[in-house]
Amino acid sequence: MKPASTYPVYAGAKAALNIVTRAHAMEFGPKVRVNAIMCGPFWTDIAKSWREDADKNSPAALQRIGRPEEIATSALYFASDKSSFTTGTIISLDGCVP
Repeated sequence: MKPASTYPVYAGAKAALNIVTRAHAMEFGPKVRVNAIMCGPFWTDIAKSWREDADKNSPAALQRIGRPEEIATSALYFASDKSSFTTGTIISLDGCVP
């Protein structure tokens, strides 16, 4: 989520979570790795009120809304040994929303 005048408190809260992710990575490393997944619009329960044509009107570079299963591979990466040198990282899954 990028800051905008229409939702500054929400954007500020997300920015704070990004800083807390990095700070906890520094505080709890090397015993604990701390990472985050920052999601943009996804077809989840909260999207039930969205219009059916939301994909067509998406401002994202990929011109669609994400599917929940697309989050799984990032979560599995963080949970696997393949991410053993990854901490303080925030993966943005938003289809490149401006």
